[in-house]
Amino acid sequence: MGCVFSLPEDRRDAAERTPTTRETSFVEKMKKTGKNIIVFYGSQTGTAEEFANRLAKDAQRYGMKGMAADPEEYSMGELARLAEIENSLAIFCMATYGEGDPTDNAQDFYDWLQENDDENLSGLNYTVFALGNKTYEHYNAMGKYVDKRLEELGAKRIFDLGLGDDDGNLEEDFISWREQFWPAVCEHFGVEASGDESSIRQYELKVHTDVNMNKVYTGEIGRLKSFEVQKPPFDSKNPFLAPVTVNRKLNKAGDRHLMHLELDITGSKIRYESGDHVAVFPTNDSELVNKLGEILGVDLDVVISLNNLDEESNKKHPFPCPTTYRTALTHYLDITNPPRTNVLYELAQYASDPKEQENMRKMASSSPEGKALYQNWVLDSCRNILAVLEDMPSLKPPIDHLCELLPRLQARYYSIASSSKVHPNSIHICAVVVEYKTKTGRVNKGVATNWLKNKLVNGHKSTVPMYIRKSQFRLPFKASNPVIMIGPGTGIAPFMGFVQERGWLKQQGKEVGETVMYFGCRHKNEDYIYQEELEEAEKNSVLTQLNVAFSRDQDHKVYVQHHLKKNKEHIWKLIHTDNAHIYVCGDARNMAKDVQTAFYEIAEEYGSMTRTQATDYVKKLMTKGRYSQDVWS
Repeated sequence: MGCVFSLPEDRRDAAERTPTTRETSFVEKMKKTGKNIIVFYGSQTGTAEEFANRLAKDAQRYGMKGMAADPEEYSMGELARLAEIENSLAIFCMATYGEGDPTDNAQDFYDWLQENDDENLSGLNYTVFALGNKTYEHYNAMGKYVDKRLEELGAKRIFDLGLGDDDGNLEEDFISWREQFWPAVCEHFGVEASGDESSIRQYELKVHTDVNMNKVYTGEIGRLKSFEVQKPPFDSKNPFLAPVTVNRKLNKAGDRHLMHLELDITGSKIRYESGDHVAVFPTNDSELVNKLGEILGVDLDVVISLNNLDEESNKKHPFPCPTTYRTALTHYLDITNPPRTNVLYELAQYASDPKEQENMRKMASSSPEGKALYQNWVLDSCRNILAVLEDMPSLKPPIDHLCELLPRLQARYYSIASSSKVHPNSIHICAVVVEYKTKTGRVNKGVATNWLKNKLVNGHKSTVPMYIRKSQFRLPFKASNPVIMIGPGTGIAPFMGFVQERGWLKQQGKEVGETVMYFGCRHKNEDYIYQEELEEAEKNSVLTQLNVAFSRDQDHKVYVQHHLKKNKEHIWKLIHTDNAHIYVCGDARNMAKDVQTAFYEIAEEYGSMTRTQATDYVKKLMTKGRYSQDVWS
């Protein structure tokens, strides 16, 4: 198994922003602080925000001044005014989320771009770096749209759109783009690089010796003490602590651990619909945290604050402060993903062995040799920051600089496996525990799934900080429309909710259309999860057809798409004549593509179409909302 290096794409915290009357004019702010470069980010899992911060920091090396900005916090209608600032430039780091959608924090900006046809941006210099993943249908749709739309409105593109692919090596794509981007900027503005390659600190350390412990953050995401005194509404900045009422292993055998959890949301006023996602805020493994403390030789329980050296910045701290190093490494910082090259570059100065220092700088360079070393030594070997420190014995960074550089630990999203019509006070999660051996012989464990696995019912602290993220993955408005659900493995999650809901509608006396399920797993007697529930639904005619592919129970592999092809004629009738809605959930890399191809083949054969026509036919179903995907890679 390869590295699990998924940063599912951002959650900003109230604690890191000053809630005072905020300047919504980025132009005024830039004038006031003498900045000429602004880097906007559309980020869902923090990566685009990280890249934006790196570019803003870069500006200093080129004798310019930059700031990173969340478009949600500023009035984007001011872009035309950027021309008032000499040598000004707007950089957009835009991630695409879901099915080609903008990230939550860039939704308003996206709407503004779409609605304002008469906007004149002729004085705006811009460039875009897009973050996406090639396994998805709408690869980098948001970045491409922003790049094209700004040009349509008269803005001047001063460097080509950069396309980052998280299915390949997003970090390398970014470095390669950035390496060509800055010389182009210098040339455009006629400035020279100052050649200052030294490390620039963004925050300064303050150690608190006599602090009131009631003023110290202990893992809260937003408001201090928000986990002790909970107040609705609950959202990404104010999660609800939901007690775990059920945690059971789903598979009967095999070496994996598939689990079903139930979170109690009684009294929270939280509402959800089948198809929504539940976001949970996990914590890192204490063993990993302790080892980091040991290898760095520090007392993790010191109370500290990291304060932004730029007094004008909206972001006063990299994570909620004051807090302890232990809390920061447990709740706020990502210590399990392979570190990005900027972290290696900035930490290199703390390696006393010249060879180790050279290798760290080389890995952060854009030379083919350096890129290969980073790919092999960090990514392919799945080395997290602890492994890097263990395997570079001379590297002894100050813990405060390390904490400044590490990215934020992100919320994890799971498709909800229940219906609120049947379970109004409970949210079900279905997940597989991630654990694998790396090339270096270490065992890497998925942060969230291992943390969830250890949430014992009625145990100490068996609560999960969570909130709901709405999705477009919805049952048809008319219950009489047939539905075709395709979800192998844990991809079955949202369909458990759908099946519960269709059963409930039937009980209400509604006319419910055909409900067809395609599920797949490895072995019937090992990981056929929810077997009892599915067979019961079939017996009660809630599921009109249940097709299960057991991929490894015979000498040749059988997958969901093979079962689809067996029922071509029936499927074509459901889609073409009966207005069926199709839903696909699970692996984006292979399964979703293979399933889509199976639908092309069905349309070719039974709709007498060419491949091009069949492709258009399926794409039309997508735009009409009759072919929905909830996929991940």
